[in-house]
Amino acid sequence: MDNRTIFERNLLALATADDELCKKLSSAVTTRGRYRFLPTREGETVPAGVDRSGTARPLHSLVDPRKEAFRVIATVKGGAMLIILGLGGGYAAEAALARDDIHGLLVIDFDADGVAELLAEKEYLSLFRDPRFRLLVDPKPADIEEALLDGYRPAFAGGISVLPLRPRTDLASEDFGKAADTVKATIERVSDDYSVQAYFGKRWFANAIRNLSLAENPTAPVPPARRVAVVAAGPSLDSQLPLLELARKDAYILATDTSLPALLQAGMKPDAVISIDCQHISYYHFMRGMPADIPLFLDLASPPAVAGRSPNPRFFSGGHPLTIYLARRWRSFPRIDTSGGNVTYAAVALADTLGAETIDLYGADFSYPFGEPYARGTYIHPYFQRRQNRLSPLESLFASFIFRNESLRLERSGNAWRYETKPLAGYRQRLERLAPTLRATIVPVKGPGAPIAFPLKGGGRKGHIPMLASGRASSSARSFLSEYARRLRELPPIRESLASYLSLLDDERSDILTTILPTAAAIRRELPEASPARLLEAVRGYCLTELDAVLAASLMD
Repeated sequence: MDNRTIFERNLLALATADDELCKKLSSAVTTRGRYRFLPTREGETVPAGVDRSGTARPLHSLVDPRKEAFRVIATVKGGAMLIILGLGGGYAAEAALARDDIHGLLVIDFDADGVAELLAEKEYLSLFRDPRFRLLVDPKPADIEEALLDGYRPAFAGGISVLPLRPRTDLASEDFGKAADTVKATIERVSDDYSVQAYFGKRWFANAIRNLSLAENPTAPVPPARRVAVVAAGPSLDSQLPLLELARKDAYILATDTSLPALLQAGMKPDAVISIDCQHISYYHFMRGMPADIPLFLDLASPPAVAGRSPNPRFFSGGHPLTIYLARRWRSFPRIDTSGGNVTYAAVALADTLGAETIDLYGADFSYPFGEPYARGTYIHPYFQRRQNRLSPLESLFASFIFRNESLRLERSGNAWRYETKPLAGYRQRLERLAPTLRATIVPVKGPGAPIAFPLKGGGRKGHIPMLASGRASSSARSFLSEYARRLRELPPIRESLASYLSLLDDERSDILTTILPTAAAIRRELPEASPARLLEAVRGYCLTELDAVLAASLMD
């Protein structure tokens, strides 16, 4: 076949899976001489990249490129998701797809004209027709991130590996270096998210479906607030309470659940409280009571016992796939960013959603200043007071709480000192990354905690600010859960490769699968060796058991 025919056959196969990339490559130039093509003694064709000096550098073995590719791919342990940097002759990609345990393959390359040259010289039909394969050409960092987040299901697919085609990446080291950095950052993000899901996925699911009976009740809209005081529970709050008292006349006081008992002990009632923790320990924050006349903003995945403490719960979707599904299919709950992993971050995001122009931040230490863990009056104080004795005085209990963290480090600033930990520093850094995206200006109240780097001014606001409200439920909670359970039962089993299975799901079934991915991460911890097919059935069984229990209980109410 001539080059034009080969090129068109490749594009036709590619168009089925990625029409946009097909259009991009069809307009590329195939005659710029980015590659020379060398024959091997086995009758294969090996592309050789032409460097700036005009030297052609073979991208594969000139003896047996297929054997070389299988040997390299054999070094990838555990299968799962594989990212190859550089397409070349496609030999490594073909060897990867020959393995049944490779559930997804992403190939990244640069220079559309160069890729078009490859496609005009050699057929890549087996790659383009495999649902596990995806090719990115000249991707921006956001394209790489999106491809990984959309195509990688760690609970089902397993781990993720990166394999550079060195002769190719050396020819465009800057482009591939940036791509590798993006891949690394995205993998770290996915890994962090997955670790959280593995611990809390089952609890999120169980909590969310049990909260629906409360979440279907009508709630009044919350009016905008121009100035919001977000109150965290760091030790600096003790000295900042007089300033907060002065600010009450002009500011909407939004307390984190952790700071609520400290405020109540000081005789200060906030205007609202926010809680996002799915663990039952969050119940301790409400042991002093929850004022009945103020809203309690709750993630839908919060413990039902916490929701039951307030006659005025205001549920929101914090990003769990099931709560997003609920907000889209049942009742349009507000979406509040909880990706920072702690309640102070969520409170700042809520304050911005409420229309704040200025957010004053109290008690946000993100450290242990002077060796103190929390403000006085918070849950940990009565908790340890009940457990102290002659051999374990209160001070030693607080010290053991702080020193349990292996990443503890001492920081000094003048006469002040504090302990910082990797998790607390991570929370602070995420809040710092959030700040430039907000319309509000964040003003940290001065204290001995870790310094926080915020922009001097937020993005600003223009126009009307709507009230924060949830829409009307489309049906009763029971009806919705019954229909959701039916659709979960109808989700087909996995009988082929994971990529083939995912590609055959319609939008509705894909959405249903997405709602149970965090639960799958949790059950994967219990069944580390389970195949994707077995894991799906275990997850389905757990979720349906929980749904049946909730539906049975609703009949008794």
